Amino acid sequence: MEAELTNALGQTNFTALDWIIVALYLSISLVIGLLVKKYVRSMATYLGAGRAVGTCLGIATMTGTEMGLITVMYSAQKGFTGGFAAFHIAVAAGIVTFVVGMTGFIVCRLRSLRVLTIPEFYERRFDRKTRILGGIMLTLGGILNMGLFLKVGSMFIVGITGLSQDSTALPIVMATLLVLVLVYTVLGGMISVIITDYIQFVVLSVGLLVTTGYCISTVGWQPVFDTVKNLKGASGFNPLIEGGGFGVSYIMWMFFTAGLVSCAIWPTAVARALAMDSIAGVKKQFMWSSVSFMIRFLVPYFWGICAFVFIMTKAPDLQTLFFPEDPNVDQINNLYAMPVFLGRILPAGIIGIITAAMIAAFMSTHDSYLLCWSSVITQDIIAPLTGGKMSTKTRILLTRIFIVLIGIYILFWGLLYEGSDEIWDYMAVTGAIYFTGAFAVLLGGLYWKQASSTGAFFALLSGLTAILGLDPIQRIVGLKTQNPTTQEWTQQLTGDQIGLMTVVFSLTVLVIGSLAFPDKKPATANQ
Repeated sequence: MEAELTNALGQTNFTALDWIIVALYLSISLVIGLLVKKYVRSMATYLGAGRAVGTCLGIATMTGTEMGLITVMYSAQKGFTGGFAAFHIAVAAGIVTFVVGMTGFIVCRLRSLRVLTIPEFYERRFDRKTRILGGIMLTLGGILNMGLFLKVGSMFIVGITGLSQDSTALPIVMATLLVLVLVYTVLGGMISVIITDYIQFVVLSVGLLVTTGYCISTVGWQPVFDTVKNLKGASGFNPLIEGGGFGVSYIMWMFFTAGLVSCAIWPTAVARALAMDSIAGVKKQFMWSSVSFMIRFLVPYFWGICAFVFIMTKAPDLQTLFFPEDPNVDQINNLYAMPVFLGRILPAGIIGIITAAMIAAFMSTHDSYLLCWSSVITQDIIAPLTGGKMSTKTRILLTRIFIVLIGIYILFWGLLYEGSDEIWDYMAVTGAIYFTGAFAVLLGGLYWKQASSTGAFFALLSGLTAILGLDPIQRIVGLKTQNPTTQEWTQQLTGDQIGLMTVVFSLTVLVIGSLAFPDKKPATANQ
């Protein structure tokens, strides 16, 4: 079996030419970090690029960040397991992002206040302790959320290049990619992030089109639909049908997470709005970005579906690895399905460009997330605790130190974490630790004058209940039990159900806390 595994995973078209293409692209990114370092003179330029980003560049950098390799991988995994039924997530993302752009919901009010981070708004609207707690909850949920980014992105690299047959390849690739991202993010801050995001947006856009064309030409257009219908049935197209892994509560959860949260609550997306040059620019940015928010899901879903069809109809050696008939044989992680599929169908040269595009997506997400979480720790936790007396030089230095520390964490967390959650569901649950409480506080703080600091404080804390949606936690507390005879696991509550309950719980806590413990002074920051 070991020989079969090595042979199957090693059949890739990746050549020395492709490695050269990838190396050249990575070198360009590092040079950018070195060149823009001289422009970083304040926290406003380091974190917000001087609030001088225009509409077109704002759309490109928003797309570059949100269309990360982690997005490609977890979306392909959803397409591989759920078929066309997974498309409802993309529809939710596109519709809600457009509505947010049209109305300016949350993001425009935050931009008008000229804050650098969401927790900074908490202090203006409520008090300092709310800001500090908000920063802690944001970093806790956010850093846990990105804990598997590095591992999953590296799995793409080792899968498409054929390195997956080497057991030591994954940690080596993880460490190498991490060092590259850390160098130019630490040096250039948001300026280097935005410039590299723009380049990555161009490379990634071309890569998506070319790869999709090869997918269709390999498996055929009609066979894709026929195979999904024959093997998955109606559940491969309709997310409401039982047995497809979705359902009503899951769809509602996706409209909230993939839709509202990803564009109006999640700090990396909000950071782009806060860096725009005007309120009108923010609205245009989100309205146009709604197209890319939808495409960033649709295209990888389709790749995952094509990988499923290819494996089931054209690659019997892979079928025995991903769907073994012997129940005693462990199947290979289905995250490898899409990159292994692309490694077989893309020709030399093209595969190098596509890999560079995917690494571009990987880097554009990591740089933004590393900068976001590290800046929150500096700006919203440490600085308020010191009375705000830290110099700009010290703040930038601390932010850079935390970028490195967070990078080290995601390296080890990716290697150590074990759970059966699909990657998208893992991200939704860990992110909910932050965004369920943040949604309640932002909604109340921006639109309800009676929202109080006490209500906001406890609403933020209530987000901790979302951790019950994680697979290892569910096993510990008994929400997921195993039948000793069949060895099958049964869930009492799914992650999406727990997430929706946490949203309602956080809003309830905010309202009750605010009415029971009103602030003595009137609110002013929501005007």
